[in-house]
Amino acid sequence: MRAPPRLYALVAAAVLSVVGAALAPTPTLAASGPATTTASVAPADAPSKPLDPNAAAAPPKLRASGNKLVDENGATRRLLGVNRSGGEFMCVQGYGIFDGPVDDASVKAIADWKVNAVRIPLNEECWLGLSHINPAYAGANYIAAVKALVARLEAHGITPIVELHWSHGTYTGGDSHCPGTAYATCQKPMPNAQYTPAFWTSVAQTFKSDRAVVFDLFNEPFPDRATSDLTAAWKCWRDGGSCPGIDFQVAGMQTLLNAVRTAGAKNLVLIPGVAYSNDLRQWLTYRPNDPAGNLAAAWHTYNFNTCSSESCFDEQLAPVIAKVPFVAGEIGENTCSHGYIDRVMAWLDAKGASYLGWTWNTWDCSSGPSLISDYNGTPTNFGVGLRDHLKGMQ
Repeated sequence: MRAPPRLYALVAAAVLSVVGAALAPTPTLAASGPATTTASVAPADAPSKPLDPNAAAAPPKLRASGNKLVDENGATRRLLGVNRSGGEFMCVQGYGIFDGPVDDASVKAIADWKVNAVRIPLNEECWLGLSHINPAYAGANYIAAVKALVARLEAHGITPIVELHWSHGTYTGGDSHCPGTAYATCQKPMPNAQYTPAFWTSVAQTFKSDRAVVFDLFNEPFPDRATSDLTAAWKCWRDGGSCPGIDFQVAGMQTLLNAVRTAGAKNLVLIPGVAYSNDLRQWLTYRPNDPAGNLAAAWHTYNFNTCSSESCFDEQLAPVIAKVPFVAGEIGENTCSHGYIDRVMAWLDAKGASYLGWTWNTWDCSSGPSLISDYNGTPTNFGVGLRDHLKGMQ
């Protein structure tokens, strides 16, 4: 899922069903002054409200065991939750760090939906503190804000999933979303060799002592849009280097996984497929080698994606689910209703797989899947489906 800058948002909407990536609106500037947004840019060390003394138990230290996720006691676990967009675009656009509040009250509202996992999209340029990013929203300030959100989630028993959403690299090929810049202002087809390994080394070093944190290596790879050779696309996905149709040197999934493990982190790692994470047909063939043996497959699905029917799920996903843990990192639909995700959740429930709805942001659900209309957790017509389903599972 992508949150495009306003300059190309309308164009992106026109091709939404083709590229398989949904929209998230950006804050608009007032006529004179700051952005009209509810961004939270409080100092990273600002105190939170005292937590409930009856707060939930700490989230589990997850690991892969066969095709299941298990905790430190060997009990089977599923990740069931939401995405919390903002950390990928606010900083690079100069508006702040998060889109809306991320204080304890806002996290409690998420927990009240019986959510046990929250995926946090990030921007590599902001994390690394590159010079074109406002220092207030970059480097140490950005990292501290992410760490604080992770701590708040864990205090409510919620598994944090940190993932790379927007990355560096000029890309002018098929499905290019910001061809005029190398900056991390949109989705790119693959991670880049220049900055992404350094990003994951730093993230891994930051969280390696906290095995409750899950790493999601890259949001929605689409090397298959840069070349008609699907085998070449999957090789690019795994091995990186000079990839057909991609303008920059690519860091493949193996390189990123190596960066995480070399940094000493044994955390669970999610690895997506191609076609905006919707195609996993060759995931088992090309999956990276993991010395820690702690990988899960990540998949995204929306009603406008190519693989959006139970027959496709049976054909393409079931073989993967039979072999490795499976996390649908984004599920959603652009209908402002929940008929599609109802079907998806039923299918994944039957397989014992995990899923997270896109997204816990107060955007117009008719222009992109938005679960809530306010940060107290009032659901949209779309969000009602996920909320009621999660609450009904308790």
